[in-house]
Amino acid sequence: MNNEQIALIVEAALMASERPLSLEALARLFADEEPRPERGRLLEALEIIRQAYDGRAVELVEVASGYRFQVRKSWVPWIAKLWEERPARYSRALLETLALIAYRQPITRGEIEAIRGVSVSSSIIRTLLERDWIRVVGHKEVPGRPALYATTRAFLDHFGLKSLDELPPLPEVKDLEHLGERLAGLEEARPVEVSDGQG
Repeated sequence: MNNEQIALIVEAALMASERPLSLEALARLFADEEPRPERGRLLEALEIIRQAYDGRAVELVEVASGYRFQVRKSWVPWIAKLWEERPARYSRALLETLALIAYRQPITRGEIEAIRGVSVSSSIIRTLLERDWIRVVGHKEVPGRPALYATTRAFLDHFGLKSLDELPPLPEVKDLEHLGERLAGLEEARPVEVSDGQG
């Protein structure tokens, strides 16, 4: 099987998938092939696809969980009109809490409250857990053993990031209000994922 054929299979899988596909998931597509394409050939196939979509409204991107197609940022204002539902608007308190977890992880609820100067509502933590943007990664060895929170791959995927290193540098964020604004800016600029229309 040549690289062009591998690229076509990978392209079809990425178009049909409702979630990003890792290199391991892409390799499983070829489980019955002899010889199976190695990692390097899969990366070459992804590069062929990326180049084929250069200059188009859709692009191939890598996020924390793998690869996906998404609408380029420049076309999002038009494409967003396809959905009647307005995107979820998050409160300043939720965005500040999420930003503190992203930048200071692992962090306890008490530490977040100490920085923000106000208590963190249980509904904010519950919302972040339900969206799978944060998870409990352990417990701090202090009385009461409070939960330590950190972000997830789903958080990175949602905001179109490969890693936490792609977050805006913390020195650029002057105060807590701007922390939430930066995260909200990532949310608004997040390109729309391309799916098969069945999701």
